[in-house]
Amino acid sequence: MWKKFSRMNSCYEGTNCELVEICNREIGISRSRNFSRRFCASEIIVKQLNLEKKLNGHDGCVNAVEFNSTGDLLVSGSDDCKVILWDWARNSERFSYPSGHLDNIFQTKIMPFTDDQKIVTSAADGKVRLGQVLGDGRVITKMLGEHQGPVHELAVEPGSPHMLYSCGEDGLVQHFDLRNTSVRKLFYCTTFAERSKQPPKSVELNAIVIDPRNPNYFALGGSDEYARLYDLRNCRGDAFTSSNRVLDTFCPHHLIQTNNFHITGLAFSNSSELLVTYSDELIYLFQKNMGLGPSPLTVSSENLLRKLKQPQVYTGHRNSATVKGVNFFGPNAEYVVSGSDCGHIYIWKKKGAPLVKLMIMESNRQGREDHSRVTLTPDVIMHVLRLQRRQASAFTERRYSAADIDSDEENEWESYNLQVLDGNVSFEEDSTEYASECNIS
Repeated sequence: MWKKFSRMNSCYEGTNCELVEICNREIGISRSRNFSRRFCASEIIVKQLNLEKKLNGHDGCVNAVEFNSTGDLLVSGSDDCKVILWDWARNSERFSYPSGHLDNIFQTKIMPFTDDQKIVTSAADGKVRLGQVLGDGRVITKMLGEHQGPVHELAVEPGSPHMLYSCGEDGLVQHFDLRNTSVRKLFYCTTFAERSKQPPKSVELNAIVIDPRNPNYFALGGSDEYARLYDLRNCRGDAFTSSNRVLDTFCPHHLIQTNNFHITGLAFSNSSELLVTYSDELIYLFQKNMGLGPSPLTVSSENLLRKLKQPQVYTGHRNSATVKGVNFFGPNAEYVVSGSDCGHIYIWKKKGAPLVKLMIMESNRQGREDHSRVTLTPDVIMHVLRLQRRQASAFTERRYSAADIDSDEENEWESYNLQVLDGNVSFEEDSTEYASECNIS
């Protein structure tokens, strides 16, 4: 029998490895669990991702979406201050309710192990609120806490039905336990300041993420160039004395002390890699050993930076018009995924950063006409791909020379706009739609 299997496998040599996986599963020599994890991360599956359904129900921009733990339900929040729980497979609303917010909703989270009955939200009104689904189907809401400014992101402790964090433009980080009525103010995040200069200022926070391997660790990003790593055990809850108990910091070397870029999104992988996306810049992947330490201004000299490895960089998208997040994709975080100003979802392989998929999504036509400078046709796209290697090489050289960056800033931004990493990129089949939709501003 095994000789027969061996002969069959030899027939597959030179064919697509995903096809081999399928054939092995059909004849029973691949375990179903192993097959599922390997195949879900295969490039052939990623390239076949396309728009499945359109869920219509909000009367404003949708700023937040998230699946429940089983993936069969989806929660969304919008500028209309309404929360909708979707049965996306049936293309229908499970229920909707007014959140109680007075301004645009920025985050919606379903608390795990609550039978999808507890939904937390945050918004531009500075409030963090809880929606509780009752047995009769009604939803009641209450305020959990507030910030002095918009609250862009919430982080739920992995696997906990009770614990979550919030961060806001006021620089405050708060910790909530849904079993209690009080909120714990952890600290205000402040800038790194040299001794001879003015006192540190508050960092306007856009992102907070918890390390899934160790929930004591969490990272923050906001209105400066540094992603900060903290240990909850070092945050004693006195917001005015524990402002900068930073464990480590991360920043691309060419952005250190630039003061011109800010972080809009963060994500941790299941192996504690930290993904950082910058406004009007690029996406970077940091390993643990790439940190600058708790005081990044002290390691800014060229000699010290040469000893640190540079992070992996992901290019081709544009993150300028709105606050965009970034995330990992795949059962073992094999891919990196991001939105873009051009209205596309970009998917890169994590290792090596080749771009493997562009997914076209609808965007506001008037907004594109007002802000776009370049319209990409399929011919232009292929030309960009052919130029990638030369542009990527030039960009890498510029990163190592601050003088070059300053003297050739205009050309570098052009390279940011046009870079797409080499690889077998998959586009949707309707090239006419693609040409009309993809505009990079």
